[in-house]
Amino acid sequence: MKKFISFLFFIICSEIYSQEMNCQIVINSDLVDQTNQQIFKTLENSLNEFINFNVWTNKSILINEKISCSFIINLSSYNSSNFVGTLQVQSQRPIHNSNYDSPIFNLLDKDISFKYQEFEPLFYNPNSYQSNLISLVSFYIYIILGIQADSFENFSGTTYYNEAFRILNFSQKSNLKGWNQSDGKRNRFWLIDSLLSNAYIEFRSILYSYHHLGLDLMVENTRVGKNNIIKSLNSFESLYARRPNSYLIQVFFDAKSNEIVDIFSEGPKVEFSNTINVLNNVAPFFSHQWKKIKY
Repeated sequence: MKKFISFLFFIICSEIYSQEMNCQIVINSDLVDQTNQQIFKTLENSLNEFINFNVWTNKSILINEKISCSFIINLSSYNSSNFVGTLQVQSQRPIHNSNYDSPIFNLLDKDISFKYQEFEPLFYNPNSYQSNLISLVSFYIYIILGIQADSFENFSGTTYYNEAFRILNFSQKSNLKGWNQSDGKRNRFWLIDSLLSNAYIEFRSILYSYHHLGLDLMVENTRVGKNNIIKSLNSFESLYARRPNSYLIQVFFDAKSNEIVDIFSEGPKVEFSNTINVLNNVAPFFSHQWKKIKY
């Protein structure tokens, strides 16, 4: 009987104190002239274990609360242990009382390079730089955690953004592209710098109001949820007035443009003409999408 109780306790604890990520990892080597593909499969498996079996926070979560995300590495070059390519990072957020997962983060990092030896163990150490591969993946894990947290509770993602900023500081010493402000206007430096800056405070409020006050309410009251989403989208005007070329605006609509079209093309009609003007102003790069909205 004692053994059974101990076993039951273990099962309950394993369900409560599980890892946070439910991540799909894909290594695409189609552009690489390499006869032996095993190294890419080994890397894929290693990253799967590194991301999904690691504990990234001190929070207790249920298995069904794991964050769905994907990391797709498209390799353009491989030579010995040197890998070069791009990284597509995506994550989704569950919507209350529904089976719908909302896309919340969709970013293409065009400047990734790292060294990896087959069967090399991958460990994250928050107090030191291990490798560019570990830094890249860990950085985006904490970005995902921060954005997810902000969408459920206003400004609750700061702890995770600070961890991503710590990774940035360690990684800048590597002199590899993407970690420094001089590497371009849209890279890892500017992403985390903007997320932690008061100059972009509306962005984080929008994450909360759009998702928790908007999408989470739509099952219960679609019209109220839609109107709250409209208010959140209109909030981009003040951010755009101060920072018209904000990287975060691009990041938001890269994830949300298709969803916005779907939300306001179906269901009860709401006043949307002013918001269309806002969208065309703050996100003109998606004007072809906004034309699809039937309101």
